[in-house]
Amino acid sequence: MKSLRHFAFLSYLLLSGFAVASVAAQREIVVPGDTPVKATDMPYLGNGQLGVVPTLDGLGVQRCFSVTVHERGSDKGVSHIRPVMSPVALEVLPQSEANELKVVERRLDMTHAVYETRLKSPEMEVVSRIRTLRGLPFVTLCDVEVKALRNVEVRFVNRVKIDSRDSVFAESRPVRVERIRWPMSRRQLHYNGGDEAVVSTTAIVCGEGCRAEGADTVAVELKKGASTGFAVVVATCSTEDFSDAWQESERQVIYAVKEGVRNLVANHERLWDELWQSDITIDGDDDLQAVVTSSLYNLYSSIREGGRHSIAPMGQSSKGYNGHIFWDADTWIFPVLAVMNPGLARSMVDFRVDCLEPAKKRALAYCYRGAMFPWEADPLGEESTPTFALTGPLEHHIVADVANAVWQYYCVTGDKEWLRKEGWPVMRECADFWVSRVVPNGDGSYSVRNVVGADEYAIGVDDNAFTNGAAKVALKNAVEAARVLGDNPDPLWDEVASHIKFHYFPDGVMREHATYDGAKIKQGDVTLLGYPLGVMTDRDELLKNLNYYDTKLDPVNGPAMGRGVMAVSLSRLGMGEKAGNTLTKAYVPHLRGPFLVFAETPKNNATYFMTGAAALLQGVIFGYGGIDITSDGIRQVSSTLPKGVRSVRITTPLGVFECVNVKK
Repeated sequence: MKSLRHFAFLSYLLLSGFAVASVAAQREIVVPGDTPVKATDMPYLGNGQLGVVPTLDGLGVQRCFSVTVHERGSDKGVSHIRPVMSPVALEVLPQSEANELKVVERRLDMTHAVYETRLKSPEMEVVSRIRTLRGLPFVTLCDVEVKALRNVEVRFVNRVKIDSRDSVFAESRPVRVERIRWPMSRRQLHYNGGDEAVVSTTAIVCGEGCRAEGADTVAVELKKGASTGFAVVVATCSTEDFSDAWQESERQVIYAVKEGVRNLVANHERLWDELWQSDITIDGDDDLQAVVTSSLYNLYSSIREGGRHSIAPMGQSSKGYNGHIFWDADTWIFPVLAVMNPGLARSMVDFRVDCLEPAKKRALAYCYRGAMFPWEADPLGEESTPTFALTGPLEHHIVADVANAVWQYYCVTGDKEWLRKEGWPVMRECADFWVSRVVPNGDGSYSVRNVVGADEYAIGVDDNAFTNGAAKVALKNAVEAARVLGDNPDPLWDEVASHIKFHYFPDGVMREHATYDGAKIKQGDVTLLGYPLGVMTDRDELLKNLNYYDTKLDPVNGPAMGRGVMAVSLSRLGMGEKAGNTLTKAYVPHLRGPFLVFAETPKNNATYFMTGAAALLQGVIFGYGGIDITSDGIRQVSSTLPKGVRSVRITTPLGVFECVNVKK
């Protein structure tokens, strides 16, 4: 029998105006064609380099982003990720009632990261499958099958739509390969004042029963009952990645065509099978299982091993938050990947290592020591927060967030050589920043003044609890890292960490900051001192603060993260039912449409919000699963599951962790 929470979940989707998709398998979402779906609710396909969102008809891509393509800042705006040419936009000609295709079924296969659409007209049945290839990160593949229901003659034309604001050059270009002239089309988009370019090259591979008419058109002629197929292969390269992006885009298409569609798909599926060797299985809550699987899929889609890139709040699914790197990466997304796939997590800390020098220059610009990492980092590691937001000048806890993620990577991997060469310089410079950032008080304590904390409703406050707590942990970790490496830590690191200031109400509840008076908050700074920081360890004190700040969180405009990590603390405190109810609030109000697309807040439709998905996963991994990252590696602490969840099994390269509900 399904749990009451199952029916509550379904009721929420129905009341929100969405028909419910059938989850045909653990990693598959199948949606009937008559189910209402909005363009903003379409799923995301990514490989860590390219990210695409399919069109509603499944015959094309409505938007495409490359992680490396950013417009530089100027007097008119900050540095930002910019869309590149949509690689596929198929249209059937001639247009008539006989061949007007209607969607019969939409299907997202998360096991192998492929989006499939089944369409039908009186003349034919069409199946379209779109992939951003894991094995060729600059290549998008759309393969199409056509079956004739009666004699049919049509053309599929790839009409790639370009933003009218962009100056794009397009040409048909026959490329001579081994004495054969291959028809290709090439589009190039210049940006950054013409200094940079994105180049997209397309070729079409045809099966028996169809023929290519140039690089963007396929003619299909079939007798009733016959079938054929073709594939659109597109390589999107930029001068950010290749000195000769023009020729490289052609080389990649040539390689893909010579490799063959079957081999490309097989390699793509093999690489995704390897990713799914790290998985989470939940027995007893099908709804939570579906969202957890979707969340893992979207995180895996947003990064690749060895890329030295991090994950923006929206991944490469949209231009939300300009594609910048925030604390979302270090505090929310990184711990999940550190446990589930350390190779992917390594790319995130590599990005911060590469950005150390710009962070040191920024510290000097503000007369601080060490490294001052930016609140919103562009690909160069420069501060790119819009100036209307005071988070850029004042949200300094990011410096501790970066250092603490670096230490966690060492804790998970035990890679002392990496720590010495790459991690330790970051941790050392961050610790030096905090020693120069604090102000001594007359009572021997230290304060951090004029900051924005995780609760961005409170601007320019003193002694924000999370900022001070994160700095305390970063300083303590730096001391421990120095000892691991046989180095001598600065005595001030421990001095400041041991005496940094926190403020309290008369009843013992910690104030969010020095002058906090009980106002509504965006996020629970104080609750983060329990988990993930581990600064607040007394059970009664932690529970008192969790209960107090639970009533202060903004239920409408607050992001998903706060309740996700509150669920971790509650589960570890043995309060399984309350943990379950709290975790439900962290994801159910944020889901959009049948593909379980995650929105940033209960009110808005900003998707796909990787940070919220990661917070949900933290609630499951570190709460329900009891996994804990310590200086001695991974351990499993006591935790409690809600009544409806019989067990949680977390399979990772670090081991298999299982928590079983002891309640009958």
